[in-house]
Amino acid sequence: MGNPYYECPLPVTIPPAKPFLESIKLGIKETLFPDDPFRQFKNQPASRKFILGMQYFVPILEWAPRYTFEFFKADLIAGITIASLAVPQGISYASLASLPPIIGLYSSFVPPLVYAMLGSSKDLAVGTVAVASLLISSMLGKEVNPNENARLYVQLALTATFFAGVFQAALGLLRLGFIVDFLSHATIVGFMGGAATVVCLQQLKGILGLVRFTHGTDLVSVLRSVFSQTHQSKRKPCFFWINAMAPMMSVIVGSVLVYLTNAEKYGVQVEGVAVGRSFAMFKNYHIDGNKEMIAFGMMNIAGSCVSCYLTTGPFSRTAVNFNAGCKTAGSNIVMAAAVMVTLLFLTPLFHYTPIVVLSSIIIAAMLGLIDYEAAIGLWKVDKCDFIVCVSAYIGVVFGSVEIGLVIAVTISLLRMLLSVARPRTFLLGNIPNSMIFRSIDQYPIANNIPGVLILQIDAPVYFANANYLRERISRWIYEEDEKLKSTGGSSLQYVILDLSAVGSTDTSGISMFKEVKKNIDRRGLKLVLANPRSEVIKKLVKSKFIESIGQEWIYLTVGEAVAACNFMLHASKSNNQVADEFDAHNNA
Repeated sequence: MGNPYYECPLPVTIPPAKPFLESIKLGIKETLFPDDPFRQFKNQPASRKFILGMQYFVPILEWAPRYTFEFFKADLIAGITIASLAVPQGISYASLASLPPIIGLYSSFVPPLVYAMLGSSKDLAVGTVAVASLLISSMLGKEVNPNENARLYVQLALTATFFAGVFQAALGLLRLGFIVDFLSHATIVGFMGGAATVVCLQQLKGILGLVRFTHGTDLVSVLRSVFSQTHQSKRKPCFFWINAMAPMMSVIVGSVLVYLTNAEKYGVQVEGVAVGRSFAMFKNYHIDGNKEMIAFGMMNIAGSCVSCYLTTGPFSRTAVNFNAGCKTAGSNIVMAAAVMVTLLFLTPLFHYTPIVVLSSIIIAAMLGLIDYEAAIGLWKVDKCDFIVCVSAYIGVVFGSVEIGLVIAVTISLLRMLLSVARPRTFLLGNIPNSMIFRSIDQYPIANNIPGVLILQIDAPVYFANANYLRERISRWIYEEDEKLKSTGGSSLQYVILDLSAVGSTDTSGISMFKEVKKNIDRRGLKLVLANPRSEVIKKLVKSKFIESIGQEWIYLTVGEAVAACNFMLHASKSNNQVADEFDAHNNA
């Protein structure tokens, strides 16, 4: 047809084989060290490498020498600000975990000091969180009653904190922080919303002044406990609902004031803000997730040894720290110092703090974690993600925190496995007046090529999806063949597989390609490959698949492959016409 793509086809280069050990080394680096954290050590003398190593694992050694008085003023204001939040939250969350209030204050003293030395975030404010507190209470409470055996319960909580720290530190040291990425955004939104709802429900005991309350965290148990004890309020029964409504009215009035005065524009937080990397993005600096895991692990290990329970980076506290203008992790040191002063001189004052106030503090903090706007966004963008979100929420609210957590993790893994085991395949067509080939579903104006079926595989080919892809490709061929026969169009002659999105394959994938070729050969068709990636082409060559298909049927682009197929179709048609004319001449 005179197509320049066919007249001068570019050969598909087969990359040279790499030594096995070098390939293993490269694979480990790409898997565990994608950010290449050790690039700063290259071409450095031994003494400098030692200093850089100490600064890498103990970041305070990197920023402390550059600390200025201006930084101190900013961190001082931020530290005092978050301390004013840490003290009531520490007491409230400790009660949520069924622990003595003093342990909640300890947990806002020692861990922040450890994180200030080992953490890489300038904005993260360390402290206890409601969800972790609820998990401790719900899981340990099944084994030990905190009211009957308080000493054993506290020991178990500290032991759980120690092993949580060991687990976190191990994940960081082994560079396995990417495991956390298996929880999708939709799953986290649902789980956190459900957990926040459960935490709010648990505060009905303090708000309503109930003497006995269910140990269950599900909605049904809580409501049954509430409505079965309306006559047992600590106050007079006639004032029961006044007692119930007072703190809620405070929250409502506060919310109305925020709305009327637009206070959220001036730093009053009404929604939770993502921690760590989200705040680092605002100030344009990098956070190493694995280093953060090590820092969290070490502060929980150290904290568990001095009567601190599980701590991390709370949303609300970090948002306040960020908005207060912190410059370094030194704000955590200031907060710890303020909490120490509270522990030494002000602790007796908190003895008279009403339970209802602590419950109101927890509810106010939890309302921001119920991110209904994110759920609405999931419904608009991806209905499947919305279903995942709602499933995790329902599991927490109507089951338990543990059930919700299991549902959240299971759904995330199932979605990941489903995307791997059932990859998409697309039928490609030609965009008019171009050599561009795109999905016909996405571009309805794209035209089919007569006699040629062009398929794109949109994922790596592995043992998990090899059988599915073999069956799906066979179905594509069958459906296209039947459609051409029913319309009386040109019969199918060529099947082009666009492998541009297939980054890798394994032996099961190679077997799949061989079986597809056999199936195509039985139908009298020809298999053509377009743009195989380096890892794929190397394995296809080693398995002698390229030898069986022929190097001349491997092309760099879909356009070249289509041009070659059109040329062969045209040549075959011309030869058939010549043969027919020769036969007619002989018969005459």
